[in-house]
Amino acid sequence: MTVVQVEMLADSSNSAVLRLPGRKHPGVLVQGDSLSVLAGLAGEANEAIAKNDYSEAASALRELLSRLEEYQHMYEGALSLHDLAKPY
Repeated sequence: MTVVQVEMLADSSNSAVLRLPGRKHPGVLVQGDSLSVLAGLAGEANEAIAKNDYSEAASALRELLSRLEEYQHMYEGALSLHDLAKPY
């Protein structure tokens, strides 16, 4: 394990926007349980597609997209707050 000092640009209950030493752009730290939910939603969509249940797949993908957009919104808000350009 390596201990480093990071810049925290934003913090919420399940994620944070951090910049690691030597990196130009910050990243998003996602708690493990939240990561598991994202992976679970992707898995549900994949299984539903395999069963040709496109309604269920679409539902899981909508939820996955919604959660990812929340992280992206927090990320972009933190960049804006600190006058940093988006890397995309």
